[in-house]
Amino acid sequence: MRSVRYFAFADPSGGSADSMSLAIGHREDDIVVLDALREIKPPFSPESVVGEFSALLKSYRVSNITGDRYAGEWPREHFRKHGIVYEPAQKPKSDIYRDLLPAINSRKLDLLYDARLLTQLVSLERRTARGGRDSIDHPPNTHDDLANAIAGLCGCTRSKYAYDCSLSWVG
Repeated sequence: MRSVRYFAFADPSGGSADSMSLAIGHREDDIVVLDALREIKPPFSPESVVGEFSALLKSYRVSNITGDRYAGEWPREHFRKHGIVYEPAQKPKSDIYRDLLPAINSRKLDLLYDARLLTQLVSLERRTARGGRDSIDHPPNTHDDLANAIAGLCGCTRSKYAYDCSLSWVG
C-alpha cells in the first residue's frame, strides 16, 4: 500500500485586516487534491491561529510547509515553536497565480467546494503596469487569502508531477 504524502501552503496575516488561510493537499498521479482548507477571519490572534493550524498540519503528518512571503520572519518563528518548518515561497504571489491557470485548465487540480474560494479565484485580475510588467492580484477592497493558499499549494507540489505550466506549448 502506498503512503500518501501531504503538502501545505499558508497565507499568514497579522490578524487585523486579512484572513489567515491554510491549504493541505496531496497528489494522486498528476492531480493535486485539496484535502483541507481553512480560513480564519479577523480579528484574531496570529499566534493562536498558528497553533490551530499546526495541530491540523500534524494530523496530516506535515512538518514542512511553504507560505506567502508576507511578514518576514514572524511566520517562521511562530510555526517553528510548534515544530513546523515554514519556508517562504520562492515565487511572488503574482507568479504563483499565473502558474495556477494551466493546472485549472488541464484539470490537474481537484478542489473542495467553497463558495468564497471560487469567488476569489474568478475575481483575480491581470494588470499591466506602465513598464509593461504583468501582475495578477485581487481587485481593490477584496480579498484573495483562500485563492492564494490554493495557488501556493498547487505551486509547491508542481515540481513533483508532470505538466508544463510555462504555457510555452501555446501557439
